[in-house]
Formats: sequence, C-alpha cells, structure tokens
Amino acid sequence: MSKEFQNLKLFVEEVENVTNTLSKEFENLKEEFSSTKLLTENGLGSPELAELTLSNTKLKYQLDILKQAIAEERTSMGKGTMENIEGTLISLFTKAIHIAYPDVPDPLVPVTEATQEKFGDYQCNAAMPLVGILKTHGIKINPRQIAEKIIQNVPQSQIIEKLEIAGPGFINIWLKKDYVQNAVINLIKYGVKPPPLFRKLKVVVDFSAPNIAKEMHVGHLRSTIIGDSIARLLEYLGHDVLRINHIGDWGTQFGMLIAHLQDKYPDYLTKSPPIADLQSFYKASKLRFDEDPDFKSRAYDSVVKLQKFDPKYTKAWQLICDVSRKEFQKVYDRLNVTLIERGESFYQSRMEKLVKELDEKGLLEEDEGRKVMFGDGTKIPLTIIKSDGGFTYDTSDMATITQRIHEENANWIIYVTDLGQALHFQTIMSCAQRAGIYDPKRVRVDHVGFGVVLGEDKKKFKTRSGETVRLVELLNEGLNSSLETLKQKGRDKVLSPKELIEAQEAVAYGCIKYADLSHDRVHDYIFSFKKMLDDKGNTAVYLLYAYTRICSIARNANVNPEQLRQSIDQVHISLDHEKEWKLAKVLLKFPHELLKITGDLCPHHLCEYLYEIATTFSEFYDTCYCIEKDSATGEIKKIHFGRLMLCEATALVMKQCFNILGLKTVGRM
Repeated sequence: MSKEFQNLKLFVEEVENVTNTLSKEFENLKEEFSSTKLLTENGLGSPELAELTLSNTKLKYQLDILKQAIAEERTSMGKGTMENIEGTLISLFTKAIHIAYPDVPDPLVPVTEATQEKFGDYQCNAAMPLVGILKTHGIKINPRQIAEKIIQNVPQSQIIEKLEIAGPGFINIWLKKDYVQNAVINLIKYGVKPPPLFRKLKVVVDFSAPNIAKEMHVGHLRSTIIGDSIARLLEYLGHDVLRINHIGDWGTQFGMLIAHLQDKYPDYLTKSPPIADLQSFYKASKLRFDEDPDFKSRAYDSVVKLQKFDPKYTKAWQLICDVSRKEFQKVYDRLNVTLIERGESFYQSRMEKLVKELDEKGLLEEDEGRKVMFGDGTKIPLTIIKSDGGFTYDTSDMATITQRIHEENANWIIYVTDLGQALHFQTIMSCAQRAGIYDPKRVRVDHVGFGVVLGEDKKKFKTRSGETVRLVELLNEGLNSSLETLKQKGRDKVLSPKELIEAQEAVAYGCIKYADLSHDRVHDYIFSFKKMLDDKGNTAVYLLYAYTRICSIARNANVNPEQLRQSIDQVHISLDHEKEWKLAKVLLKFPHELLKITGDLCPHHLCEYLYEIATTFSEFYDTCYCIEKDSATGEIKKIHFGRLMLCEATALVMKQCFNILGLKTVGRM
C-alpha cells in the first residue's frame, strides 16, 4: 500500500511535469499564432492557421483540466487525507535515484526513523545497496559518492529541511518545522484522516464462523476480534468491505438434531419449541446418534429430506438455526461486531453447479469411490464428492471462493482462521487457480492465520473440568474482573452509576480485545485477566486511562475541543521543545502505520503505535507544562494553547486507533 501512495505522489508530479511541458508548448504556439496572424493580416493566409488555432484551443483546454486536477489533488491531500511522510520520502529518493542512475530500474529505497536526534528525523540507506548493483553495470563507486549524487537530484519538497551524509553513505533527513506544524493544525482542523486511496477495492473478510447448535467458545474469539479489526481498518481506508460470517449451518449433524427435535417437541410446526440450551440439546442428540441404531437411521433419513428441502424438515432446521443466531448475536452485540451471515446452506446450489463444471473440465479424479481434485504442485487433494455422493467442506470452500470472485466481484479475499488451516487454504487457492476461478494477478487472497489461546499453565485454554471455555462465560468473567479493578481504584466513589457501567464494559471488553490484538497473531498467547487489567505497560487499561487523562487536560482549563478547533488559526504551535517535536512526529506516523498493516494484516503494529503515542505523550506532559497554576491557590496563571493543541491532536489520533481496534473509549474512568 505504501507503493500505492508512492504511485499517487508520482502521478501528481507527472501531471505537474506534463503541465509545465504544455505551458511551454502553449507559449510557442502563441508565438507561431501571432506570426501567422500577422501574415494573414497582410493577405498571406495559410491552411496552417486553422490547425494552429485548433491546437491552441486543445492545449488551453488540457492545461486548464490538468491545473484543476492538481489543485483538487492538493486540496484532497490537505483536508481529506493525511500524508504518509515515510512514503513521500521514499518517492522523492526513488525519483532522485532514477535521475542519478537511470539504468537502475527498481532501486531499493529503505527509509527509516532516525535512531538519534543528531541524525535528523529520518534516514535513507539507499546508497549502500546501489554499490553492488552499479558494479554489475561496470561502475565502481563508493556509497558516499552515490549518496552525494542522490542528494543532488532530490526534488524540491515542502517536507525536507536539509539532507546530510553520515558515515559510509547514510543520508540523514531533517523535516521542515512549518510542514509538521501545518500537518498538526490540519489534523485538528479536519480530523484524523486516512492516507490517500489510490484504488478502492471490494474486500471480503471472512471471520468468526461458529457452528449452529454449538456455543461460541474461546477459539472463536481470536477470529472474531482479529477479523473485525482488519475489516474496520480497510473500511476506514475507504475500501468497500463485506464482512462475512461463514457459519456451519448445513451437514449431517442436522439430521440428528432434527430427529431429536421431532421426538422431543412433536408439535414444533405449530408451537415454538423452548430450546434454551442448544449445547445440551446437541449433546443429547449426539448421544442418541452414537448409541441408538434406529435413531441413527432416522437421522440419516432426515438429512436426505432436508437436502431435498422437504418443508417439515426445512422448518425444523430454521428453528434450530434461529436459536443459535440469537445466541451468537448477543455475543456480537457485546463485542460491537457486525457481520453478514453467509452459511454453508447459501452455497448448496452453487456447489452442484461447480462440481458439474469441474467434472466437465476433467479436473476430478476417482479415488476409492471419492472424487478428488489436486492443485498444481499440491500433494494432498481436495475431496469434492464423498463416496456416498455428498459434498464436503472442500466443496463448500471452492463454491465460496467462486461466488466471491464472480458474483461479489471481490478484488481481495481475507480468511481469518487458526494457523492449522493454512495448508487447506493453500490447496483451495491452488485448485481454484487450476480451475480458472482465481487469478492471483487480479485478486489478492490472504489467509490470516493465528495461534491458539493458552491458559496460565501454558496449555490449551480449558475450564477446570477440561472443557472448552465458553465465550459468554469469559465475557462475564471479564465484566466481574473489570468492576473489581475499578472499585479497588476507588472509581465507584467518583463515577456516576451510568459512568461506572460504561467504564466497566469499556475496560472488560477492551482488555480482552487488546490482549489478543497486541500479540503478533501468528503466535500463541496466554490468557490472563490479571495481566490484561494491569494499568502499567502495553495494556488496554493503561491506554484507556491515558486517553481519558489527555481529554481531561483541556477540560480542567475550562477549554473544550470545539473552542480549540475554532482558535486553531490564532494559536501558534511552536514545536521548539524536543518533546513537542517528538510527539508531533509520532502523531504524523499514523498513515504509515495503517498502510503497514495492509501488507501483513497484523493488527499488533497498531497496538505498538498506540503505546508509542501514550509513552511519548507522557514524556511531553512531564516536561512541557500545558497549564501553569499558582502553587498556593491552585488558580490557573497561564494556559499554553499551543501545547493544548498537541494534547487535542494526541487524543484525536488515539481515539481513531481505538476505533480501528474495536475498543470503546469513555469520557471518565
């Protein structure tokens, strides 16, 4: 995505170059036009006059359009978007290298934050990798000389104050203070905005995916939380996101559930059965299925009738699904997660069509009564048709990717499941590619795999009796623990009952989400309420407290956010103190951090950035007084409005980070 931003910047620069060329051509045409007009006035008319007149009109029209495009682009980048500073620097240095060394087609241009203040704000280490590349072109040159030539060709920019070479060829970059000041002012004026969107994509995010008649457990937690955060990020960036819940609502298990329902509630067609505990209902039906041959036979018969859409059996199936849906929705409401249900039943008719097409293409092979399909280079096949003629999860997933590409017109498909399914999705993509369904050049497909949740004993997270932890029980425990923590800090004495409930829920659900998202998703993580509710370190509690404290600074000075925004043009944000400068630069990294996540789809980067904001703000606040009070009376003597603006900017960026992570903020904690 940083490449897309780079392309956008290069596009604007290219348009400016074309405009300059057109302007010169326009001036030449004017001269030719004047001389031709003079000849005509002296009776020496020529057919070239009409052609020059037409060219003159066309160029004026093109010039006006291009100038308008540049003006609109600059306006949108100033007000509607935030600039990715690192991406812009990469773009500038890439252009410089292309000018200095045109034979190097795709140079590596690493730009990173400077490690120390004396090295500037950013560093570019493009010179050293170029030594070897230029050597292959017969050019022997040291990295310092390369760096000098790069600097000579860096275009003029509103971002860069100065460039210096350090050591063997590092290029140190200092940012212009007025650029950073204006960027912070725009942030407060127009709000926290995403970076420019080069191309709007249709993205399908497949996550959560519980099974009907089974309760959601801790295993569904990671998929739900990670998937929701990725969807939120892509929505914020401006993509068209479809949040899909691929629930397990079809299959042989419904035969035993329907048969059990018919036995237990024979009047289910006219009277709604009181199935409150579907988990127990499922266990009872499974026990009968395993122990009673007659019941097992009726269960299989029920599956056949359901697959033929017999009204009685369809009604029973719908009743069971509805009970589960209501329970799932309670969890989603608590976690503030939205999804569109597309269960396996949705793809039934599409599976039949798909199997026929795969068979006609000669892609299916017989294997002990089954029909299987191999992808290119895969050793383990997909089972498309079972020996009894039924479909499988493989068939469903092949139909799913077909529907998403050809009906939803998805440009990007993201599956959020545990890492154990990585090979399965590799095989699905390989088979879909072989079948001509999926073209990796046209559609991006990612499997966002994650590790397992461990208990404090570092074993798979289970209850004391060894059962899988129910998600509802986990959320309830979170509420109890967060309330206890708030009371220990005496917050129940200062918050109203409503504020206490809001804080309790924000902390409970926030700490559960953040504990998951702050870990690299590919790793297992230990679930511990004690660690989650710690108010020190990179935890939701620490960050939510930090946010409410920042919001209270201006409030304590009797200044509200609206007043700050209205006075922004009259207030000077100096950034003279090193801690002010450091905080401002951290806040302006926001677009870069978002674009980084679109590459590897790891939300923990945003958590690390959020923690960096909080710790950097703490350094700033401890050193730079925002409000000066009389030590004896406590009366306010002076308000540093420029620093209050930095507080406001910090709160705005933090809030947007919380929104993307799916955490709710509260006014008081």
